[in-house]
Amino acid sequence: MSKINLKVDLLEALGEDLAGFIPVIADEKELLNEDIKIPDTLPILPLRNTVLFPGVIIPINIGRKKSLQLIQGADKHGDLIGCIAQKDTDIEEPTFDDLYKVGTVASIVKILEMPNGTTTAIIQGKKRFLLEDILYTEPYHVGKISTKQEEGIPDNDPEYSAIAESLKDIASKIVRYSNEIPKEANIALRHIESMLFLINFISSNTDIPYQNKQELLEIDNLKGRALKLLEILSQQLNLLELKNDIQKKVKTDIDQQQREYFLHQQMKTIQDELGGNPVDEELQELENCATQKEWNQNIRNLFDKELNKMRRLNPQSPDYSVQSNYLHEMLELPWNHCSEDNLDLNHAQEMLEADHFGLEKVKERILEYLAVLKLKADMKSPILCLYGPPGVGKTSLGKSVAKAINREFVRMSLGGLHDEAEIRGHRKTYIGAMPGRILQNIKKAGTSNPVFILDEIDKVGKDFRGDPQSALLEVLDPEQNNAFHDNFLDVDYDLSKVMFIATANDLSTIADPLRDRMEIIEVSGYLMEEKREIAKRHLIPKQLENHGITADNITIPDNIIEYIIEKYTRESGVRSLDMTIAKIIRHVARKVAMNKKYTVTLDETKVKEYLGSPIFSREEYQGNELPGVVTGLAWTAAGGEILFIESSHSKGKGSLTLTGNLGDVMKESATLALEYIKSHATELEIDEGIFEGHDIHLHVPAGAVPKDGPSAGITMVTSLVSALTGRKVKKAIAMTGEITLRGKVLPVGGIREKILAAKRAGIKTIILCSENKKDVEEVKKEYLKGLKFHYVDHICDVLKIALL
Repeated sequence: MSKINLKVDLLEALGEDLAGFIPVIADEKELLNEDIKIPDTLPILPLRNTVLFPGVIIPINIGRKKSLQLIQGADKHGDLIGCIAQKDTDIEEPTFDDLYKVGTVASIVKILEMPNGTTTAIIQGKKRFLLEDILYTEPYHVGKISTKQEEGIPDNDPEYSAIAESLKDIASKIVRYSNEIPKEANIALRHIESMLFLINFISSNTDIPYQNKQELLEIDNLKGRALKLLEILSQQLNLLELKNDIQKKVKTDIDQQQREYFLHQQMKTIQDELGGNPVDEELQELENCATQKEWNQNIRNLFDKELNKMRRLNPQSPDYSVQSNYLHEMLELPWNHCSEDNLDLNHAQEMLEADHFGLEKVKERILEYLAVLKLKADMKSPILCLYGPPGVGKTSLGKSVAKAINREFVRMSLGGLHDEAEIRGHRKTYIGAMPGRILQNIKKAGTSNPVFILDEIDKVGKDFRGDPQSALLEVLDPEQNNAFHDNFLDVDYDLSKVMFIATANDLSTIADPLRDRMEIIEVSGYLMEEKREIAKRHLIPKQLENHGITADNITIPDNIIEYIIEKYTRESGVRSLDMTIAKIIRHVARKVAMNKKYTVTLDETKVKEYLGSPIFSREEYQGNELPGVVTGLAWTAAGGEILFIESSHSKGKGSLTLTGNLGDVMKESATLALEYIKSHATELEIDEGIFEGHDIHLHVPAGAVPKDGPSAGITMVTSLVSALTGRKVKKAIAMTGEITLRGKVLPVGGIREKILAAKRAGIKTIILCSENKKDVEEVKKEYLKGLKFHYVDHICDVLKIALL
């Protein structure tokens, strides 16, 4: 018979049962090979309930952290390891005395990461060894060993042949009687030629206690080991034959009905002995909880109906667990239970002011809602959508609202959501079904009137699994959400008392029907002055507390806070500012930890020492020395900025060149400005021949920054007229506004941010469209101090004011 080498790949291909049983069939020459170099010290892997024999491959589950380190290290370097059984399987950190003294040198065949997250190693035994001492135990056990040699088997020895045949016969019968060993094991037995491997193979796979296997491993005399194995196998075979006979008799005497009745009676008796039937106890507990629940009568009737259905089900059936899960979910929902609102408007206003600086429109809307709720208790909650750039406090505002009116707060992130079932849930008949995340969060809140933040509603996805935005239509419609239908619950749930607050960065990605259902409140970026106050009131105290130092250790003047904001951050919100302040506080905390009496007052030098050179720089007003250079005002996500528009002309063919990384709308504004100037050249005292014999160049620095929008229209006209006429622009003046082909000036947005940018840059006079006057009136008076405003309707008015 030829030798069979079953590789690990073949083992896996044979299936789980067979793969767990059949090891690699080794050659006797391989087992007796003296040329295998085994070092005197080996990593020792303690085994629980397992004994490894030479030549045999077995899988072992790696549970201990040390064992996992050992296996991974040995596999990486191709090292041998020593496998040895421990006497007491409950000991987590075995010592030298807790281990048997004889084990097996092994090599790692393969490491498998299982689907359940555990690690399984396939190892192959090589030679037996004697453990003389444990040298150290960290990071894993390493022991001093000496190998034990196997005795050779004489050729054509009749006694050994007889023992081998007896072992094969008894093992084959055990395979035939046992239901746990695959029948294919007989094939492996028939193909084993090596007496030594036959003994090891059967010893490894026999269903006997590991103590008996260890006893076999420790027997040095091969014949003695074989005879001991024969004795153990004979006992096991007798036990299996007796068990088989009993089963045949029982099967003959008891038919199927009697057998079920007998087992049920046994189960009932055991349960009574243990102290009651758990099924009856669960049903009684559900009924008791239902009596204490605040819910409508129709919900109670449905619950009783489903509970009676559960009573009729067999506890062993899959439907029983589905029904039990459904009833528990019904009981855990708050239904008619609502927290009591604190409708003290002064208290609510104080809480909102204490937690957030600015955001006046949002606070005003919240207080209006509370006022109406105080006058009319059954008012439906509003559906608000806070829209604005990241980091301005939209999400944290929801927490403040909940705290101000004494409601529970829950948050659901919608970013990346693309499955409708996340909103509506799955039907309860599916395995693993659960309610949608709306009801799961209501359950977590414990009341039916929490403040519910729907975070990042503009980032909801859509694919073949459904459209979550469409599912949200029912949730966010005050006319429908009093009867929200969840697929799992399969009964209407009232969401009308929930105060939904959605947050978004970009309204364009929200579907029109969904946007129509929400009250949009813009939360614009903070001004420099507002960021300074937020840093003083909230960010600096928070970081001082987080880093364990006090205000006595560090003083940050207002001008240094503004310096940090201007030179090290560029954002609408205050997230980067918070992280920048934290970096400064960490430097100070290190100094305080080394010297308890350390104090520091920040100046620009210290800031540069802690944070490095400034990252950003703002444009400053550069004067009016040259014609054709005009100061404009721009809005960015990080706040307002001033920008310069430069124009020049040179001899050429009358072409217009635009540079400065301009967008399509801005290029159209430049073309529009030039066409207006051409059509009104006489009125503007410009020689019409200049347009044919000269090229005109308009540039907007900085060239690397993309720019777009119509608000530079009047600035471009002023710049071109100044360049073509040679008239300089008045000192310290800036402007913003869109123009039409007829020269009419149109209003633009971002006025508040632009005004603050102009003031920071040293601008004294600002030209705006007349319709923007209402935007200026909304800005706080202290921010307008020192500024003069001109409101215009036509570009001619702009030129009269701006040009010398």
